[in-house]
Amino acid sequence: MRNERIGPQGMSGRARQATVALALFAALVAVALATSGPANSAPGLQRAIQVQEQSSDRLLGRGNVVGTGVGRTEAGEPEVVILARRPITVPEALGGVPVELKVTGPISALRLGVAPGKKPENPGNGKGNGGGGGGGEEEAALSPTDRFPRPVPIGISTGNAGECSAGTIGARVVDAEGHPFALSNNHVYALENGAAIGSTVLQPGRYDTGCAVSGEDAIGTLAAFEEISFTEDNLIDAAIAAIDAEAGVPVVGNSTPPGGYGTPSSSTEVGIGPVKKYGRTTEETHGYAYAINGIVSVRYSGGTARFVDQVFVEGRRGPFLKAGDSGSLLVSEGGAHPVGLLFAGDSSGKFAVANDIDAVLDRFGVQVDGS
Repeated sequence: MRNERIGPQGMSGRARQATVALALFAALVAVALATSGPANSAPGLQRAIQVQEQSSDRLLGRGNVVGTGVGRTEAGEPEVVILARRPITVPEALGGVPVELKVTGPISALRLGVAPGKKPENPGNGKGNGGGGGGGEEEAALSPTDRFPRPVPIGISTGNAGECSAGTIGARVVDAEGHPFALSNNHVYALENGAAIGSTVLQPGRYDTGCAVSGEDAIGTLAAFEEISFTEDNLIDAAIAAIDAEAGVPVVGNSTPPGGYGTPSSSTEVGIGPVKKYGRTTEETHGYAYAINGIVSVRYSGGTARFVDQVFVEGRRGPFLKAGDSGSLLVSEGGAHPVGLLFAGDSSGKFAVANDIDAVLDRFGVQVDGS
């Protein structure tokens, strides 16, 4: 089940599929906004999306523009949002639609990794053993970079055994037959398309064990990933790992560690409004999803990839997303409804980018195993 919210009103609507055309997406959002007043009228929103898409290639062709999206002004009117590497001059309006500039700097994928033969500068200690994933004093004393008792919580260090790196377990998801999987990014679990299906997935990631590999850290195997294209538009940076079980119990739980937001909802949301996440590096942080339909250029070690239909987030207090938080699940502030899968951001941690969660779930035929 999916809830749709556009703006603080949190209005509901019908779920859309990840492969639906943008025109249909705009129409669905417009229906959700139909009763919110003239400032959010359907023609206004559709016009903002149309102007954004028509202008994006030209804007992104300018050396300092890294992304565009559609947000809302303080007065509630749809606007075109422009992300830039540095302060630049932008028009007050495009095609009659207001324009807002956000200076983000470059946007990059946020996995922690080191070159072969090197050691992490500030690795986690990889401590911890025994059972867990359900809370308690022992688990509360652990850091998200540690090895957690099994079943492990979501929101903590993970990675592929083939690389000294670390990202975040975003959620436990299940397919139609009830088989559980751990959800994270392609660049965390599939190593930017380079890992083999069936390769071992760990908790914690090797970055947090001083690059050491231990069979005791295995939690599953890479089951599927969406390939990242460096020549065509992308919708998602995502992968799932089939989860091992101990005594019939999956070794990955479905809640954050104590002090986090807990168990995410199984019903998703889309739109503009308050959000939060729990991740390996910055733990629980709070922000605001300020733009949808995002088109953005993202730096990877293998090149720059362009993503479309993204959610843009800005932290409210301090960094929202830092290196190692890649793979975190973006959820609504109220109800912890999944909104997106976080994968990229700026160097300060203030600005973040997330895949639309329905596009991720639909790609793998799964749903969030939540409340």
